[in-house]
Parts: sequence; C-alpha cells; structure tokens
Amino acid sequence: MAEVPVRIIQRVNNRSACFFTADDYARYLAHLGELAQAFQCTVHAYCLMTNHVHLLLTPQRADGPALLMKHLGQRYVQHVNRTYRRSGTLWEGRFRSCLIDSEPYLLTCQRYIELNPVRAAIVRHPRQYRWSSYGANAEGKASDLVTPHEQYRLLGRSADARREAYRTLFHSALDEVVLADIRQATNGGFVLGSAPFAEAIARVLRRRVERGKPGRPSRKAHVRAST
Repeated sequence: MAEVPVRIIQRVNNRSACFFTADDYARYLAHLGELAQAFQCTVHAYCLMTNHVHLLLTPQRADGPALLMKHLGQRYVQHVNRTYRRSGTLWEGRFRSCLIDSEPYLLTCQRYIELNPVRAAIVRHPRQYRWSSYGANAEGKASDLVTPHEQYRLLGRSADARREAYRTLFHSALDEVVLADIRQATNGGFVLGSAPFAEAIARVLRRRVERGKPGRPSRKAHVRAST
C-alpha cells in the first residue's frame, strides 16, 4: 500500500547462510539502494543477518515492495550462485511483511530491527554490528541508503538532538508483548497498529488485515451471515 510504512523479513531456505563475506553484505546493500530508488521505496532501517534480512521502508507506489524484493532476491541469488558455484533457489519462498501504523509503532519496529544482532547474542550493543542501519540512525554515519521517517525527525530540532534522542530509546528493552505483536503481524501478513488504522487499511485492501479470534464463530454471527 502506497505511503504506509512496511516491515519486511526474508529468510533463507533451511536456515542456511546467505552472506559469507563482507563483499556479500556490501553487494546486497548496493543492490538494495539501487532497486529501492528504481521502485520508489524509501528505506528507514535494515539489518542483514547471516541467514535472513530485515527491512523497514515506505513505498511511494503500492507494488513497490513486491517489485523491490523480487528483483533484489533475483540479483542476489545470481551473485551467490555464480560466486559459490551453486544452483537453485536461496530464499524461503516469498518475503513476509506487515503494514505499520507509523505514530505508535514505527520507531519501535526500527529498534526491533537494529537490535536483532543483540538478541542473537552476536554483539552486546547494536553499534558493534556493521551490517545494520544503527550507525546511520543513531550515530550519524554517512549513508546513501537510509532516509529518516517523519517520526524520527520529530525526535528533535537538530540532527544531533534527534540522534541523541534515538540512542536514548535503546536504553530500555523492548517489551515482550510488543515483540510478539511484531512477529505475529509480520508472519501473518497483518497490520501492526490501532483498530481504526486496521479498519482503514481493510477498507482500502478489501480483505481482513487482523488475526481472527480463535474458536468457532458464535451462533449469532452464523445467523447474521445467513440472513
């Protein structure tokens, strides 16, 4: 959906590796930057893990994320197959994603993405991980790829103030309930946001965008559906 932030995760088949050297990571990011521009997607955050990829972006066209991930996946698979003399697919099917209600959830999802190496016990602090957007968002490292979202810009009047405020967000851990909500929304292809946000998205997309309630529908609901 155009102009609505989306969180994306793409995993490798059988939890195998997809990045083997620094050149692999750098090549993926170069392709990401080129294709994000081509398909009008603004990247706010990313994290490249050994066997999966996290992205946070805002598309300017409805089909932007699908086109971006299709062409990015194809290009990177060609590189891996050619470089490491392998063949066949690399990714675990289609990417997974969720639309995000930006005001309450965007910076939370951004932190979730940049904290992945910490949760995986690869590093103790996100600044120690080279292949994420933390350096650009929190420390002002030059990046042609990362563009701050409006919610990030509201953190302060100057670039220094925004970075300081953003670093402060990392002083507290993400709530386990919030972590579960992010994962469930992404894995299920649902929205992450308020009820009014979900209702608005459902009207536009003309499909259910929230998890269904467990259990059988009530008799009253069945009667309403039958009349």
